[in-house]
Amino acid sequence: MDRISEEQRSWNMSRIRGKNTQPELIVRSTLHRLGYRFRLHRSDLPGKPDVVLPKYRTCIFVHGCYWHRHSGCKYAYEPKSRVDFWQKKFRDNVERDKRKRKELERLGWNVVVIWECQVLPQDELMVHIQNIIYK
Repeated sequence: MDRISEEQRSWNMSRIRGKNTQPELIVRSTLHRLGYRFRLHRSDLPGKPDVVLPKYRTCIFVHGCYWHRHSGCKYAYEPKSRVDFWQKKFRDNVERDKRKRKELERLGWNVVVIWECQVLPQDELMVHIQNIIYK
């Protein structure tokens, strides 16, 4: 049983953003500080990557651990109510992520996922980004 009303839960869920999330803004800020030029949410690419580095042919997705099911992460917990609904939603999200990643790779793009829990601290993020791009 949910502790809040259905209307309140709906309102809460409607406030969850899909673009320009705090982890995404931190990744973009870090890339900018490192001197990288990038584009945002290119709708001509499968999955509309959060950040696209055209020079390096690299797409970056900044995934929320909860919504995209970061394996073993404390933020990817299981909801207590409507379990069947949420399991299907999460399964669909993960399958869509795999599909879009394969499509991008087929088009010759490098695909990188940065998880919400990897964003902080920022100095570690800077090293992580450098390693990703220059691998």
